[in-house]
Parts: sequence; C-alpha cells; structure tokens
Amino acid sequence: MPQREPDALPRLFLIRHGDTDWTDLQQHTGRTDIPLNITGEERALEIGVRLQGENFTKVFTSPLIRAQRTRELAGFSANAEVNHDLVEWDYGDYEGRCSTDIHLDNPGWDLFRDGAPHGETPEEVATRARKFLEIVMLLKGDVAAFSSGHIIRMIAAMWIGLEPVSGKYFYTSTASVGILGFEHKREQPVLLLWNDVRLQ
Repeated sequence: MPQREPDALPRLFLIRHGDTDWTDLQQHTGRTDIPLNITGEERALEIGVRLQGENFTKVFTSPLIRAQRTRELAGFSANAEVNHDLVEWDYGDYEGRCSTDIHLDNPGWDLFRDGAPHGETPEEVATRARKFLEIVMLLKGDVAAFSSGHIIRMIAAMWIGLEPVSGKYFYTSTASVGILGFEHKREQPVLLLWNDVRLQ
C-alpha cells in the first residue's frame, strides 16, 4: 500500500479471517470457535504482505480464534485489543448449516432481512457495528479490525449510513481486505477499497 500524508483522513481497514474447514464448505460459522486450516494460515500470511508498511493507530480483533490467528500471522500482534462487538453474527439454529440447505426449509430466507431463529436479528448486529464505529471515530490515524464476514458487511453498511438489510450487498471473501474512509471530510464516508484479495 502507498505511503500516506501525515494529515490524511483516517481509514478503517476491515480484514476477514482466512479459510476454515467450515468456510470451505460454505457453512454458517458464527460463534463456533473453529481454527484456520492450512490454506487459511497461508492466506493470513499473504495479508501481512499486502499490509506491509501500514502503520495502525489501533488494531482490534474479534475474540474468535480464526480472527486472532489471522491477525497474528499477518504480523499485527503488538497492542492488539479484543473487541466483542466484532464477533460474528449469532446464527442460532442455522449455525453450521449452508444457505442452500436452509432454503430447503425456508425458501425466502434472507439473513440481513430476517436474522436467524434463536440467534441475532439484523438490528442487533447493526447495533454492535455502530458501537464499534463509535470507538473508531474517536481515534486518530488508521485503524485495523480483524473479524468475520457478516459483521464486516454490517460495519460497511453502517459506515455509509445504510439500513441493516443493505449489508447483504457487501460480499466479503475470506482473507480479504476492505478499506472504509472519507472523501473530502469526515461528513463524507465512503468505501475506498472492497473485497481485495490480491497479493501486492
């Protein structure tokens, strides 16, 4: 990533964890604390290459092991802070199930509209995303957050002032980097980069 001017507006880097056995099978992985697989560890190392030279004022991480291990392998262990609002969506009865399987029982189901039975609603996840962003907005300089796919998508939607259901439009691959920032001033939040998985 290119060097930044000292007075540049701050950015929020959202980094999704690397691959796990469940993500490979497209199973909903909410609170199940499943580790990275070999591919996930390799791709976490690649994140470190991609972000080499970035200086973060603060690094946050989900408490889940897949996010924490991604952060460690990417080389951002120093002064990292666990933030529980970065934990993945609680999928309730849909934990461990694939969308195709869920749609056999519930054909019209949409996570970002309906939430999950005995899990979290979209508004509950949006509330967590807003709480995290309130912390970020108080900081100066660039911030990194290592987390999971659906909560990252919700954070992006909240950043630019959309409704929770809009999170479904921000697809996020494993081991991807997204950057949220501002155009000319803090009152103009924008997406600067999304779902980047390239080695640079």
